[in-house]
Amino acid sequence: MEFLTDFLEWVWARHHNVLSWYVRPLFIIPFCYFAYKRNLVGILLTLLILPTSLFWFPTPERPDPKVVEYLAWEREFVTGGDLGAKLVLILLVTAFFFALGAAFWKRRYWYGLAALNAGTLLKVVWSVAFGGERGWASLLPSVVTLVVCNGIIIAVMKWQSRRALRSRPV
Repeated sequence: MEFLTDFLEWVWARHHNVLSWYVRPLFIIPFCYFAYKRNLVGILLTLLILPTSLFWFPTPERPDPKVVEYLAWEREFVTGGDLGAKLVLILLVTAFFFALGAAFWKRRYWYGLAALNAGTLLKVVWSVAFGGERGWASLLPSVVTLVVCNGIIIAVMKWQSRRALRSRPV
């Protein structure tokens, strides 16, 4: 049990590196791609690899105080906190991934973008509602995630639209 505790402490210390907060598009885009391709193995692998991003980057020498405060709240929420709120959060995260996956599975890009943007907005609202001032630390990484993911998805939509127009007989 000591090994598990030490491992989780090691992971948590590394999660203070904000780069681990900014790599979300590396998972959202493949998740959408695999849903579009209707590849369940790809979807599941993406979801299994997602939590490993917590410890990809080294522990920062001087972590941002806002990040430290936010993660202290997050840890308190996860390890203690209200069980009802945790269950609601689990349901919301599950609903987010289900809605996002279903939209791309059915090739409904606009629904996918709506799910992505609503889910990200909800994440920030949740963080501020439950974490107070500390919750604002999640805003910039969330905005970056939206800019990157929306940009890539919209670019793919335009590319596919142009490709479809070119392949139509005249």
